[in-house]
Amino acid sequence: MKGLFKCGLLLAALAGASVGWAAPATATPEGCEKLRLHGKKAEATDCFEALARSGDAYLMAEGYWGLEQYEDAKKSFEVAIAQPNSPALWRVRYGMLFHERFNNQEAVNLFNEALAKDPGNAQAYLGLAMVSADGFDEKAPEYAAKAIAADPKLVEAHEFMANLALEDEKTDEAVKEADAALALAPDALDAMAVHAAVALLADKNADADAWLAKVKAVNPGYGEGYAIVARHLVLNRRYPDAVAYDRKAIEADPRDWQAHSDLGINLMRLGQEDEPKQQLELAYNNGQTDAATANSLKLLDSYKNFVTYKDDTTILRLNKSEADLLKPYFEEQLHKAIATYSKKYKMTLSGPVQLEVYPDHEDFAVRTMGMPGLGALGVTFGNVVAMDSPSGRKPGDFNWGATMWHEMSHVFILTATNFRVPRWFTEGLAVHEEGQADPEWTNRLTPEIVAVIHDLKLLPVAKMDQGFIFPEYPEQVLVSYYQAGTIVDYISEKWGNDAVLGMVHSFAERKATPEAIQDNLHVSPEEFDKQYAAWLDQKVGTTVANFDTWREQLKALAKVADAKQDDEVITTAPAVIKLYPEYVDDANAYEFLAAAQIRKGNKPAAVEVLTAYQKMGGESPDALKELAGLEEESGHIKEAAATLDELNFIYPEDEDLHRKLGALWLALGNNAGAVREYSAVLAMKPLDTASAHYDLAKAYLAEGDKAKAEEQVLGSLEAAPGFKPAQKLLLEIEGK
Repeated sequence: MKGLFKCGLLLAALAGASVGWAAPATATPEGCEKLRLHGKKAEATDCFEALARSGDAYLMAEGYWGLEQYEDAKKSFEVAIAQPNSPALWRVRYGMLFHERFNNQEAVNLFNEALAKDPGNAQAYLGLAMVSADGFDEKAPEYAAKAIAADPKLVEAHEFMANLALEDEKTDEAVKEADAALALAPDALDAMAVHAAVALLADKNADADAWLAKVKAVNPGYGEGYAIVARHLVLNRRYPDAVAYDRKAIEADPRDWQAHSDLGINLMRLGQEDEPKQQLELAYNNGQTDAATANSLKLLDSYKNFVTYKDDTTILRLNKSEADLLKPYFEEQLHKAIATYSKKYKMTLSGPVQLEVYPDHEDFAVRTMGMPGLGALGVTFGNVVAMDSPSGRKPGDFNWGATMWHEMSHVFILTATNFRVPRWFTEGLAVHEEGQADPEWTNRLTPEIVAVIHDLKLLPVAKMDQGFIFPEYPEQVLVSYYQAGTIVDYISEKWGNDAVLGMVHSFAERKATPEAIQDNLHVSPEEFDKQYAAWLDQKVGTTVANFDTWREQLKALAKVADAKQDDEVITTAPAVIKLYPEYVDDANAYEFLAAAQIRKGNKPAAVEVLTAYQKMGGESPDALKELAGLEEESGHIKEAAATLDELNFIYPEDEDLHRKLGALWLALGNNAGAVREYSAVLAMKPLDTASAHYDLAKAYLAEGDKAKAEEQVLGSLEAAPGFKPAQKLLLEIEGK
């Protein structure tokens, strides 16, 4: 059990006494809990057993709960709360049991019932805060503050608030709340653990050890203290360190099943499989049936559906259903990224990079968080990267190439800084690197970002991490990616890449953002903010100023485009584009204009506008295939091939794309490219396998590999014995 069980027990006796029940002289809930918290397991067990035998429904519920007999505890709670005038506290305690046993909906219902009985119930507010925190709900601090306001002496509320503050990197506030808890209860174990986490995150290992020694002095078996430290290390992406503290938690309390589950999930994040499965199964079989544990076990079982490719520098894991298709593309980019970043960051990784690609986004979410529902496209754990497959997203929603280069930057920067880099910088640098890898992947200005810039809501550079970790409005994470990326763009443009690398080294030395800026850019953070704001205004100020006008004009354009009033579209669309050239999402002026030009028969003009759309980062597969077709039709074969090749980064699950690109590469003499594209067609198991084998045979023959060409042409004839082009090609190969 965790600190959840102890919540409110010291007040439970007082509340119970006020409504007429009398605790046995030898056993009270708070007395049993005090024994447990001080590591007196045998005495605590005897105490809880006495409660379970008491004959009082509420006391029996507390006793069964303490003995981990959860179903009996629930039955007794049901009897207790059904009694006339049962106190609000009993519903709170029942809700805490449901929360501990992974049923937050029932917990919330009971907490709300308690508040209906007692609107100022501090523990009910604390329960709601705990549930909100589980769901990363911004209401968690609000509920915790209400709990403290209702009862400033509620130790657990101060401990909870300390944890929340530290999650938000508000270290001073975390220390203040932990100290408040310790002032009320010198043996507040979770408060001591928060102090240890604060010290460890600042690399003050001796101080952390001292705080954990205090935890051990109160209760040598309190593994939760180490587990709290481990969770804060995970939030700061220090996964190897988190594993070490998960192990300490289990060593202190081998029955801490949550710690076993945490260890399994964190070991998965480091690319392991055997021990994670052992730890997760052990936890699950002992009642740790929460969604993270169960989903992680299901994911491990699904690994039988994956194939792994290894070489000296990479480990690539792909689902068997798409491995043959994706392997050439992912391997090429993975090796290219490693070579590029090794040179750029002037470092060599200590081991191979493991890249895992998930066609089911929910599997990816489980892989990264232990729970489904993650909105990200990729996540990095040191040398292990997990990301969505292009097949896991709607065509055009996801550029896997940009995502992979983004995550690979994290691999190097996390390693270079020993996981000490601020989140804003590593994310900003990774966004910057996307644009360096391909200008069409450059950070784009979306309408949500325009609105924030217009309202002057960008954060100062010294506080950028807050936008990622604890956003204050729904779009702030998206905005923070853009702002961080443009900050690194600006640094690179004005001070050069050496300054960017210098900041990496500063962060490796545990310097904070203000120091890193002063040391490498030689300006104060405040002066940097002014200069960056001026640079950004020069870059996007016109778009921001004209945003409302653009929005109205785009609405009007959409209406005439829908009515196919092509002359009106051709007349008005260029002005709309000029107002906001970076807008290439749904219902954009580029595609309206191109469609109108095509209907009017002005294909060169359509090529021009779709080319501009592509350069601005437009990624609609239909629009880009339209552009490639127009380029090929006008004789610009090289440009058509380049356009279709870009589509491979957006949605390679398209047989027609690979057939067309294979033919273009063959015409251009890029025989290796033709082999890759026709191999992709075959990997997609097309209905027309005869022509797929035949096309691949032609590509191999052009490349000079007669043996493979013959193998493929025989495959074509096996699928269609009377296929005359294949018969003719076989004769050509055999020299007859």
